[in-house]
Amino acid sequence: MKKQEALLRLKDDKYYILASSSYADDKVCVLNYEDSFGVFDRWGDVKQIGSGVQGIYHQGTRFISEMELELNHYRPLLLSSNVKSENEILSVDLTNPDIDDGESIIPKGSIHIARTKFLQNGSFHELIILTNYGTENYDLHFVLSYHADFRDIFEVRGMERKERGKLFTPAIDGNNVVRLAYEGLDHITREAQLQFDPAPVELQLRCAVYKMNLEPKKSYSIHCTAVFQQHSHTISFEPYAKAFNKLTSAIEKSKEIIPHIYTDNEQFNNWLNRSGNDLRSLLAQTPQGYYPYAGVPWYNTAFGRDGIITAFETLWLAPDIARGVLNFLAHRQAKKLSSFQDAEPGKILHEMRSGEMAETGEVPFKLYYGSIDSTPLFVMLAGHYLRRTNDLATVKNIWKNILAALTWIDNYGDIDGDGFVEYQRKAESGLANQGWKDSNDSISYEDGELASFPIALCEVQGYVYDAKVQAAYMAERLGENDLGEKLRNEAEQLKQHFNEVFWDEKLGTYVLALDGQKTPCRVLSSNVGHTLFSGIATPERALKTGRRLMNEEMFTGWGVRTLSYKESRFNPMSYHNGSVWPHDTALIAYGFSRYGLVNEAMRLMQGLFDASLFIELQRLPELFCGFPIRRGEAPTAYPVACSPQAWSVAAVFLMLQSCLQITI
Repeated sequence: MKKQEALLRLKDDKYYILASSSYADDKVCVLNYEDSFGVFDRWGDVKQIGSGVQGIYHQGTRFISEMELELNHYRPLLLSSNVKSENEILSVDLTNPDIDDGESIIPKGSIHIARTKFLQNGSFHELIILTNYGTENYDLHFVLSYHADFRDIFEVRGMERKERGKLFTPAIDGNNVVRLAYEGLDHITREAQLQFDPAPVELQLRCAVYKMNLEPKKSYSIHCTAVFQQHSHTISFEPYAKAFNKLTSAIEKSKEIIPHIYTDNEQFNNWLNRSGNDLRSLLAQTPQGYYPYAGVPWYNTAFGRDGIITAFETLWLAPDIARGVLNFLAHRQAKKLSSFQDAEPGKILHEMRSGEMAETGEVPFKLYYGSIDSTPLFVMLAGHYLRRTNDLATVKNIWKNILAALTWIDNYGDIDGDGFVEYQRKAESGLANQGWKDSNDSISYEDGELASFPIALCEVQGYVYDAKVQAAYMAERLGENDLGEKLRNEAEQLKQHFNEVFWDEKLGTYVLALDGQKTPCRVLSSNVGHTLFSGIATPERALKTGRRLMNEEMFTGWGVRTLSYKESRFNPMSYHNGSVWPHDTALIAYGFSRYGLVNEAMRLMQGLFDASLFIELQRLPELFCGFPIRRGEAPTAYPVACSPQAWSVAAVFLMLQSCLQITI
């Protein structure tokens, strides 16, 4: 592979991170704040080693690609590094190795270096404090080097480009500011400005140099600030204390959104607290309200499906998230046809990006609608939100969007008029599979051959069913009784038709999907659990499906596999063909509870809780491998899973609702 190991498959599976180039071994530390995030090594440095993903990113661009600290020409020794509990600060403790420069000797452990760094939206702050714990004065030569490559996030993930824009020579402004700039092919100039306080003795194009004679028990502090600018939007430098106070104030305000839950089990409380803190860290404040960004590092942006499911997982607890999600997605609902964007009138967003490659159209994700389930899920969430809050005003404000989404389901979602909603991408640049399992090999027949398009997924029919049930409820609340009755009848007709066509007696559950020729994909997958989540399953078949999902071929002891170990394409280390996704297991648990399978829901809760005890920080990642549980050992990590991931960290709240059978 060229350059660093490829993180992206460029032929069949354009936009997926390859597990062959894990950055897990790099032991990175991640910070995030709205549209900005940073990936650092444990020293707090940014170095292009291994998979080359480290950096400080803003709005889809890596603004800082190198930032490394040296003391007297040596890299310091690592003592410890931690991201604090609320994900706001990376704290690093370093010390000097034995230093002998020919003129003086500094014994190991004489100089303590404390690095404290945090992000705000569009800026980075670091406070470095050097303290001499030795018994002599020491001459210190302290260097902080830096570089900016301004690579688009898709470049960092492995996509090769035929050409790039213009990288300008760094410019020094005064004695303490350096400007790093790049003009992209989108004709947008992106600039990183670094400021050092106090001013270094030398400010060079690639480094800031400090020289000091440090007395015993004395300290020397340096504040480094970086601000990231584009679209002529200016961000001002702020003193460290002021920026830190703004950060802590924002964190305190975010605590009002998600109430604190506690139990008599301390470990369970830790899981709840960690999940709440992680979710707060992913909430972006938008003009339409809070929106949970999907996950760090690769999905630090708005995804329709992820945002909706995260909002549903927390609806009983934090309905303000759902209101923000509904308003945000309504504001960005598609209004016209675009094959490149996979957009049709009424369709709800899949994802949005703001980097150079999205702006130039090299990738279709500036506003991309290639999701078959975001639209019915949007309507579902609106109905459940109204039941939870009685906030009729919000529903009235987005009612036209709900009606447009329903029109899309009937006019565009059902491609061939068979009564089921199916997908087929409109452009080669788009995603091939458009359900939540959107990797290229996730939908197959029992012999392992990939299914032909268009594809009607079992869970999507359930989402459409509940969308119409919820839309009927909302219509009746708005006084549109005739429409409510029509939608309710359509929902019942779909439920009957679905159970006639998708049920497979030999399989003992519903088939995964129908292909373009209406041939069933007769494989056992976790998708069928979503038919209980939506309520489209009949009671008898829900019980049978529950038994199939809790069989050892699906339930690992940690959670439900995405695919049975008996299927041809099963691979416990794959992305969607045998791995365990916490949000998937949580939705299945909710479905179990809905049909009275509370003991089964509690087994799933116990499995994820047990898994959390082995995982660093008790933070459930995007997914982990689907090997069976080995007592006393952690679940096997998936090497490039995002963590934190919004719908994964929110899973505990839906699991708790399911086990306690909290209804809204």
